[in-house]
Amino acid sequence: MSRYSSFYPVKNIVGSFVDEFLNRSISDIVGGDFAHNLPAVNLKENEGNYQLEMAAPGLTKEDFKIFLENKQLVIEVKKETKSETEENGKVLRKEFNYSEFKRTFSLPENVDSDKIGATYEKGILLVTVPKAAPKENPTTQIHIS
Repeated sequence: MSRYSSFYPVKNIVGSFVDEFLNRSISDIVGGDFAHNLPAVNLKENEGNYQLEMAAPGLTKEDFKIFLENKQLVIEVKKETKSETEENGKVLRKEFNYSEFKRTFSLPENVDSDKIGATYEKGILLVTVPKAAPKENPTTQIHIS
């Protein structure tokens, strides 16, 4: 037996830990609620604009805050709902539910940020980011001195 054989079990334990960590879903690592708070997003591009579709059922358009910050599109939601069950004047159960998430998307250089629009219908937030018209490069005469 070589003097290094005692290190092999440590290598196997570390390798096993790394394999287990990398093969787990994010909800297994940080908890199931984390994964549920980040809604699914589809990104599309066509000739005139980019479109972002976000699945966010159960909200209203007033629950969303959408803004630009440092060339990034930020979508935030903060919503609190209260549910109370009362029987014979006694509160038997009181539940508070907080829905909150923040998603940030880097915008490409060729967008017209002044014309970004959004709609919310049937649980889908649709953000349309128009592409900017290509800038013309006029011919400029360079003077030689």
